Amino acid sequence: MSATPDYLPQYGQFIGGQWVEGGSGKTIDLKNPATGEVLSRISAGNASDAKRAVDAAARAFPAWAASAPAQRQDIIYEIVRRLKARIGHYALMDTLNNGKPISEALNFDMPMAIEQFAIFSGAPWQLHGESLHSPGSIGIVHREPLGVVVQIIPWNVPMIMLASKIAPALAAGNTIVLKPSEIVCLSVLEFAREMADLLPPGVLNVVTGYGPDLGEALVTDSRVRKVGFTGSRPTARTLMRLAATNIIPQTMELGGKSANIVCEDADLDAAAEGAAMSTVLNKGEVCLAGSRLFVHERVRDEFLDKLTRILAAIRIGDPLSPDTQLGAQASSMQMEKVLGYLDAGPKEGARILCGGERARVPGLPQGLFVQPTLFVDVKNDMKIAQEEIFGPVTSVLTWKDEEEVVRMSNDSIYGLGGGLWTRDLSRAHRMACALETGTVWINRYYNFVGGMPIGGYKQSGFGREFAHEVLQHYTLTKSVVINMQEGPLGLFAAARPTSA
Repeated sequence: MSATPDYLPQYGQFIGGQWVEGGSGKTIDLKNPATGEVLSRISAGNASDAKRAVDAAARAFPAWAASAPAQRQDIIYEIVRRLKARIGHYALMDTLNNGKPISEALNFDMPMAIEQFAIFSGAPWQLHGESLHSPGSIGIVHREPLGVVVQIIPWNVPMIMLASKIAPALAAGNTIVLKPSEIVCLSVLEFAREMADLLPPGVLNVVTGYGPDLGEALVTDSRVRKVGFTGSRPTARTLMRLAATNIIPQTMELGGKSANIVCEDADLDAAAEGAAMSTVLNKGEVCLAGSRLFVHERVRDEFLDKLTRILAAIRIGDPLSPDTQLGAQASSMQMEKVLGYLDAGPKEGARILCGGERARVPGLPQGLFVQPTLFVDVKNDMKIAQEEIFGPVTSVLTWKDEEEVVRMSNDSIYGLGGGLWTRDLSRAHRMACALETGTVWINRYYNFVGGMPIGGYKQSGFGREFAHEVLQHYTLTKSVVINMQEGPLGLFAAARPTSA
């Protein structure tokens, strides 16, 4: 695949259907983490950019909210068609800017992003209310869009995040101000550039820059009716405080430290493959990663032998190569964070079974590569078992009985994903119900089924996405009651006149 795709050397802010210069005049470099080269430059936005974007979204809202379902359906499905036609182009953007292997961008990220637009292309027709009948009255429940929504997405899977946010918001008739990560957003800006002729001006606005320079101005604007965020817990706390200014709703999809449980009756080959995939997919930069691997003591040694053999053969290299299975961490900051945990693990008493160091790739001396790493002798209260590492690192813990592993799995501030490997159907149902987490995959990790909700328990956030359930977060209801009985109730009849 060509490494010279069609993208611009510099991007401004996309506001009101036009590319405009940012208010600060400053720029931020978008880099290729495998080579260190600068791919493009984006505007370092400020509060004035945020205000202009909300202005444009507010102006566009009345007409977009009143648009016919058929119009919104046609537009969203045209997005599907255009993304399919240029799937390689967008995959290459994410590979260059994020460092993920091109095979993942082509076969995982882009199909899932396209699927989201396909799922919600028909949603405008389903956004109807209901009627209720009672003696003498008819109740009508209208379902309406919220208005201007602010959406903030991370750098790990930008096209999936873009699609999961804007597809339902557009389908419901809202207008959007989207703030992507300043680290990885090349594909997002290219999306805005390609769809500029399709969406009415102001329906989708994209502002770029550092979070502290844009977040407060966006979230506290009195015209903003909702915040949708995917990212870290510290940032979520800040946004929730800001959203309280005008008491607006939020949906938050935050971190994870998901349990991946291997029972003694599991298919160990399949389970080892699944654990390896969870470790290396997108370099471990996945909030749903099963980074706490609970293996039954009876099969521990056999399972770890299989898993280490797979990880030892993982092909680390140029993300543009179709043979690469593990690419570069998305930024130097992220790589340093991961390396910090690799240092911390042994200090806590854990042992590195494989990996544990920065990886060197021939021809890419500046590349931000980390070896796939397994920690063993891990206790559940260790830092590496409780904190989200967001890298190709998995901690292995041992268990004896079902009650113990469920307790350890739930002993986390997070509750986003999880896996379970067993041939016992009753056990699978029983344990899945006992796990405090939003998604449980049984006998195949990352087994995404289109249209199913994804979201967290506990400090992994609240609200659900990727399914029609999210439309409830982008609409509100209005109850209208029509009285069918004529005349007054007679509650205040005039008092009878008294005789002289």
